[in-house]
Amino acid sequence: MAPRVVLVGAMGAGKTTVGELVAQALEVGFRDTDHDIELAEGRSISDIFVDSGEEYFRTLERAAVSLALLEHDGVLALGGGAVLSAETRALLGQHQVVFLKVGLADAAARVGLGVSRPLLLGNVRTRIKHLLDERAPLYESVATRTVETDGRSPDEVAREIVEAFS
Repeated sequence: MAPRVVLVGAMGAGKTTVGELVAQALEVGFRDTDHDIELAEGRSISDIFVDSGEEYFRTLERAAVSLALLEHDGVLALGGGAVLSAETRALLGQHQVVFLKVGLADAAARVGLGVSRPLLLGNVRTRIKHLLDERAPLYESVATRTVETDGRSPDEVAREIVEAFS
């Protein structure tokens, strides 16, 4: 069993919103590894970062992604930082991965002030730019397809993915 498609990208790219639309159109289930982690831990990602630290969260994330790649056969959305792990990037090499590419302006508008996003504490636009610059090469390295999301509705983005994978 393997996911039909795996979505990666930065916060604000629309992984969850688009993923749910793609899953609905393909008539398969949707799964989000950040949600899996929150359910398993009984607390929010933000609380995990604050209480236990990023390293602990990244350990949980690697395990959640590995399990989801084995168990889930629908559309799978990964947290924005999942690609930081070389282990995760290696696992993704065996899957159809779509990089939802978002620019700084659209990401900042979609994320807002980022109060529930622990990596955005401080100047939100500056932090988003840093994360985009740091992670874009990693997203590109695992992607079998890149889809631009800037200036597009979730329906438009989902339609492009559905057409590519149906």
